Amino acid sequence: MEKQLITLDLDGTTLNQASSLSNTTIKTLQAASNAGHIVSIITGRPYRMAVDIYDQLQLKTPMANFNGALTHIPHQSWAGEYRRSINKSIVLDLLKNKDKYHIELLAVEDKDSYLADHGSPASFDFFPHTIAKNQILTPESLRKNPTSITILVEPRYENQVKNQLLHHYGDFIEIGVWGGPNSVLEIVSKGIQKAKAVSYIANYYGIDRSNIIAFGDEHNDAEMLDFVVRGVAMKNATPQIKGIANDITEFDNDHDGVARYLTQYLKLAQ
Repeated sequence: MEKQLITLDLDGTTLNQASSLSNTTIKTLQAASNAGHIVSIITGRPYRMAVDIYDQLQLKTPMANFNGALTHIPHQSWAGEYRRSINKSIVLDLLKNKDKYHIELLAVEDKDSYLADHGSPASFDFFPHTIAKNQILTPESLRKNPTSITILVEPRYENQVKNQLLHHYGDFIEIGVWGGPNSVLEIVSKGIQKAKAVSYIANYYGIDRSNIIAFGDEHNDAEMLDFVVRGVAMKNATPQIKGIANDITEFDNDHDGVARYLTQYLKLAQ
């Protein structure tokens, strides 16, 4: 089989319901790498929440964070690294008008930095519950344009706030809505999507679209699965994603769906 580029969403896909890698998944992805295939993580997660997973898999390949706003090779300087940022004036407007936008938490991130207006609520585990003084988001502490803006809003205002932001800044930003119990809006630069990161990495390795396998389960994986010739939806994926995909795993993310699929498709030794 020709060299394949395997692009992996994390939550709901490569990670199980405990947000961790199973031993089977680790061994299978390492076997795929050892067989000469390229394994790349393409995630909405920030770098700080993905690097441990990258290291567990012992990868040396590019990783895309923030849904493709940052593409880089961890732990090294890579000439191909790129970042797409958001003008900090948008952050300052949100900070000034928190009550108007019904914002409960405002956080901005880059590859190696995190700022927030305060620690996250105890019920919200995606961001630090306590932050250092130098991590408090203020006009003075925000010294450069961030890669990502994340806001936690009151659930009843989620759609209203999204529409307000698109009305004011739609020419400059993309807004994703997280699934799950929290009303979270994730903001990146206009035009950012996972498919562009996949295309960038494929071009870097000289891999044709017909030799890319992409796995996903949620709305932010849609363009990625549609872009590749073999887009694979998880058994636990949303109906929208299953409708876009070329194939569906037999098993869900809690039962090594990705690993079992790749073992069969790549004919890996078990």
